[in-house]
Amino acid sequence: MLSQHSILRTGLTVTASAMVTWLMAAPAPAADFYAGKSIDFLIGGDVGGGYDIYARVIARHLNRFIPGNPTIVPKNQPGAGSGRTASFLYSVAPKDGTAIGAVFPGAIIGPLLDDRAQALYEPIKFQYLGSADSATRVCISHQRSRIKSFDDALEHKAIMGASAAGGSTRDYINMFKKATGALFDLVAGYKGTADIFLAMERGEVDGMCGLDWASLKSQRPDWIRNKTTNILAQINLEPDAELTRLGVPQIWKFIRSANDKKAVELIIGQQVFGRPYLAPPGVPAEPIKILRAALTATMQDKDFLADAERTRIDVVPSSGERVQQLVQQLYAAPKATVERAKDLVKP
Repeated sequence: MLSQHSILRTGLTVTASAMVTWLMAAPAPAADFYAGKSIDFLIGGDVGGGYDIYARVIARHLNRFIPGNPTIVPKNQPGAGSGRTASFLYSVAPKDGTAIGAVFPGAIIGPLLDDRAQALYEPIKFQYLGSADSATRVCISHQRSRIKSFDDALEHKAIMGASAAGGSTRDYINMFKKATGALFDLVAGYKGTADIFLAMERGEVDGMCGLDWASLKSQRPDWIRNKTTNILAQINLEPDAELTRLGVPQIWKFIRSANDKKAVELIIGQQVFGRPYLAPPGVPAEPIKILRAALTATMQDKDFLADAERTRIDVVPSSGERVQQLVQQLYAAPKATVERAKDLVKP
């Protein structure tokens, strides 16, 4: 028969064993979560494009603000206006915080405006980490084009280059043909903005619409400096001070009906989160908290900001929580506005 002392000692041993088991099962501290790991940073655009440039600048700095200092591995995965990356993150990528993505805003609003019976992913279920920029987009033409202003495009035919379906360069051309009466002929199928720039230089196309102003400044700064490009219109909810100083009109001047203005507002609302970064649905709360905090810290870091300035990219960040809220608001838009927006972006 065990003595009271033996029973007490046995009880303490069992309790200690239970504590060890509990500690082994408990979540790892934040400092250990990413230790020795790598994070795949999937980029839904081609190498050398604006979204690629932004993502790679961020990737150079992000790991410094993630406890455990994981390796960040940028991987380009273009296709379907970055819908390929969104679909992969949604359905295939690991749901443990080791895969994140950079997608076009059009990939987020696309399923709202797509008449397909079933979308490949549900944008409101992604977990948004933040956005690096609140984008202003532009319509541009090459200096050799006869189209020198948006008014010219209302009078003369312009051949405009675009990427695949789902990209802003395609959707915005369709939208402005219908909402403004611009005489745009669409030539789609280019891999990305870098290829459309080359097509403009070769004289294959006059220009493009839906290009981020920040991308133009980072990819073709000499075009702005040497006036190689005509900036036909600025596309935004609020005017950009720099473009306004250059005398570039907002697109609202050319949109004819009040209903179309509401639909265009819905479509370009995506630009508020102009460079969105996201994680798959189902990632636990702890890594999402870590990644959101790391992206916020990166956006405020002096070394990152200096790198961004050298690369000629604008940084106007939004938090992950704010982007999550904006996406939910877009998907709660009135049905009539959504239906007209669908009509505007259809070929």
